[in-house]
Order: sequence, then structure tokens, then C-alpha cells
Amino acid sequence: MSMGALRTRMGRTGATRIRTILAAGGLVLLAACAADGGRGDAPASAPAPAEAPRTPESLTPESQTAALFRQLRADPVRLAMFLRRMPKGADLHNHMSGGIYAENMVDWAAAESACVDPKALVLKPAPCTGGLVPAADARRDVGLYNRLINALSMRNFVAGTESGHDHFFDSFAKFEPALKARVPEMLAEAANRAAASHVLYLELMWSNGMSKAAALAAPLGTPAPGTIPGDTATFDAWRARVEPGLPAIIAAAKADTDAAEARMRQILRCGSADAQPGCAVTIRYLAQVIRVLPAPQVFAQSLYGYALTAADPRFVGVNLVAPEDNPVTLKDYGLQMRLLGYLGRRMPAANLSLHAGELALGLVPPEDLRDHIRLAVEVAGAKRIGHGVDIGQETDAQRVLKTMADRNVLVEINLTSNDVILGVTGRDHPITTYRAFGVPLALSTDDEGVSRIDLTHEYGRAAETYGLDYATLKTFSRDGLEHAFLPGASLWGSPGRLVASCAADHPGTSPSASCQTFLDQSQKAALQWRLEADFHDFEMAVAAEAESGLWGQDHGPKTTAESLGKSPN
Repeated sequence: MSMGALRTRMGRTGATRIRTILAAGGLVLLAACAADGGRGDAPASAPAPAEAPRTPESLTPESQTAALFRQLRADPVRLAMFLRRMPKGADLHNHMSGGIYAENMVDWAAAESACVDPKALVLKPAPCTGGLVPAADARRDVGLYNRLINALSMRNFVAGTESGHDHFFDSFAKFEPALKARVPEMLAEAANRAAASHVLYLELMWSNGMSKAAALAAPLGTPAPGTIPGDTATFDAWRARVEPGLPAIIAAAKADTDAAEARMRQILRCGSADAQPGCAVTIRYLAQVIRVLPAPQVFAQSLYGYALTAADPRFVGVNLVAPEDNPVTLKDYGLQMRLLGYLGRRMPAANLSLHAGELALGLVPPEDLRDHIRLAVEVAGAKRIGHGVDIGQETDAQRVLKTMADRNVLVEINLTSNDVILGVTGRDHPITTYRAFGVPLALSTDDEGVSRIDLTHEYGRAAETYGLDYATLKTFSRDGLEHAFLPGASLWGSPGRLVASCAADHPGTSPSASCQTFLDQSQKAALQWRLEADFHDFEMAVAAEAESGLWGQDHGPKTTAESLGKSPN
């Protein structure tokens, strides 16, 4: 009997029973054993191997969804339609300020009577004197408005006298004056954009209180040129000097977060009949350390970040940010990894994700590509790294990759960011290498506002560029939540198997009493259960739509080139 016949016979209220019939007592085709093959289709440079036909009785909603995905992958428009609806567990690498679209920044500047420098294309606070014009005027001057949006983001960027790297990082100084008082609006924008891509969970990088923490280290001075303090005695002395000032900064940060989140909920109208979709997105924060400051200040910020995560459960980890190729970062990188390792040994419950390997040959000398990822994992103790682009340049790269796989260190993959900043794309990107070594991966956006993307775009880019199948993207989605810095045990007892408390349960139905008890005790597992329920509903809907012809008819590509897939713009 076909899925359509089953659904007609049983009615809409029996939809979950179809899942049970097809599953034959088990959770069907999880990522490790999905019908698509789990490791992905053949690369985009070769046609996918022919698959034996299946009878209607052998199809499941998941396998039907995977089959449709294989057809849609050669059609970017329908692929985007599919991927926008596909459940996505988490965006783990998302800078709050870089996630804002420039149009909103200009609107906020206008609302505060702020100004625009029409020559430098920078947002500035009032008064609008000395050649500055009101930001409100930019809306009426279309030429100025378009130039401003381009300057505040990567829109319409064409490499020439300025590199993508420089244009990207220079944009922050141009727009950040417009964001200082707009954290609630930024949170609301990030939440709604995540919800539009069916993302359940965001970890936003935020430097709340970091400038105050850095100031605590001012009396420590700046190490003399050529000296690299990094012994335990030095760190003990720095900690003794900084630690007494942290409670006041933590209290202020908690109050700031309370106020920002309360206002965000007002903006989103959470709890009302017309609540916006962003209300359903779970948001947590990574304490964002600015790593281009002198070493004592980086230490003070990091110590504060670790202490903040211990004091406020909304802050779930620490990350170091700012360009990895900055001269200060390159000079102090080893020291920074040692100080993070020092703090991690004293605060073992803290979570650390690090920008590491966001470099490419030519951007820096070869010797600066040899050990950043290894030091982040083995010395600092990072549980996740962001980017990891230069892994192929690491000394003994195979061992580093094996260590990452053995330690289950996830890489946050930022395809568009690596393209526009580093010029690394297509076959030159290490995503295929990481997969070959069994290193877990999750797709993320980095600075979606500056890059003019969202997480759906990154899923589409990955699928088209690397010929990935549905099962692989589903694994990325699941691994995002598996490696989220949320408290509690995982829903998965082993790959493809739910924990014992939920082993007899089927996401998409009401959990049993034992499973519900387990979910109530784990924030992570509760979100993972929700993701599996969303996958159940998504696959049931897509399978029904495919049978009804609602995805159109696949006529196949007109040329061989079209069948290979193309890298998106």
C-alpha cells in the first residue's frame, strides 16, 4: 500500500501511526544508517550512481524525502524552497553585531538622529556637523543609501583596490556606533531570521562587559617586546589582581542581559496571540573575548568570560574573536592558548570554542599556518573550533585531524565567510577532508548580516558545491545540537540510537513517562527531541507533497554541466 493510500485510509490523526508501521519498531534511518547512504552522494564532479528501484511498500517518509532531495539538488530554486523548510538544529557560530543587516542599522541610526559621513560612509553619533548628514536623509538619497549599504556589508563587493578581507573587517568600525544601544533589536532580528530558516538554537557571540574586564588589567601593564610571559606564576599573579573586580562586572552584565532579553520579548510580542516566530528560538551566549589587545587584557577578559559562564547559565561558553591574522594575534597566539588552558584546568566545567585556522596561504607567511588548530585543541582545550580552513597546512595534519575526531571536536563550517574573507571556496575548502577523517561538522553563518546570507543559504551552498545528500545535511543539523553548549545529557545513547529512557519512543508522538522525565532533566535532550519531531513532521509533509506532485515534475538537466551542480554566488 502506498503512503498516500495509507494516509487516506487512516486519516490525518493517524499520521503518526504510519511512522510506527514503517519503522517496524525502531527509529527509521537515522543519520548513521540513512537510506541515502550516510556519507553523501558522489562528488559534484561525477554523476550519482544508479539506485535500485524501490516498491511503494519499501519507502519511508525519510527515504522519499531523500529521493526528492536528489532531484532538487540540480535545481537551485526548488532546492532553496526545500532547505528553507528543513529543520536545522543550531547556528553555533554567529556574531551578534555581524549578524545584523545594514538596512536595519541605518534605520536605527535615523531613529536616534545619528549621522552619516557621506565620504567615509560611516555611521556616527549626533550632532551632524562638519559635513555629516542626518542618517534619515540617507533614506531619501538613493545613491548615498546604496553606497552606505555596500560599505556596511559585502553587498556588491568586487575585489580591486580593496580585498574582501579588508572590506569585511573594516565594515565593523563603520556600523558599530549604530548598535551600542540596540542589543534588544539585534536579538530580535537574529531570532526571527533563525526561525525563518527553522533553526531551533542560537549561540550568539557577545562582548557584554568585556571592556570593563579588560580595564581591570590596565595596572598590569604591557609585556615588554620580545618577552612572552606564560608560566603558571605569571597567570596566578594576573588572576589575583583581576579576580576581585569581577563580581561587580558580572552583576552588571546579568542586569544588562535581563533588560535586553525583556525588551527583545516585547519587540517579538512573545506570549501574545501575535507572537513572532523568533520567540520559539532558544538563545544562549558565548562570552566574546577581543584577542588583539595586550596579553594581560586578554587574560582578564578570558577569566571574566569563564566566571560569567559559571554565574549566569545564559552564557554557556567562551570564544576569542577578531582577525586571526592581526599582528598581535599572531605574536601572542601561543600565549593565548596557554592562558586558556590554565583557566580551563581551574574551571573544567567551562566550555571553549575558538576561532582557529581562519587563515590562508598568502594572507600570512607559511610558518603562521603550522599550529593554530593543534594549539587550540591540545593546549587551550577547545571543544569546538570555528573555520579550521588551514588544516592542510598544519604540521602533522593527519595526526591533528585524528585527534579532533578522537576527541569529538566539532568544526563550525562557515562557507560564505571563508569565501569572502579568505578567498577559499570549492575544492580548496577542507570540508571534504574533515568528513574523510570523521571530524563532526555543523554549518554556521559567522556574520550573516555582513555577508548577506542566512543558514538556509549555507545549507544550499554545501549541498550544491559538494554534492551532499539529505542524510549528510541531516547529520550536520543534528550535530549542531549534539555539540551545543547546553546543559544535560544527549538524547543519543550511541549513534543512531536513543537513550534507554526513550528507546521505545518515536519523535513526533508524545514521549513516554520515562522519556519525558529524561527530557525534563536535560535542556540539550529536550531540544534534540524537538528537532527529531520537526524532522518527522517535515518528512511526512514532503513525502505527501511529492506523491501529490506539489514539487513539480523533474525533467532532468538540459546539459551535462547543469547535472554537476554549481557553486552558488
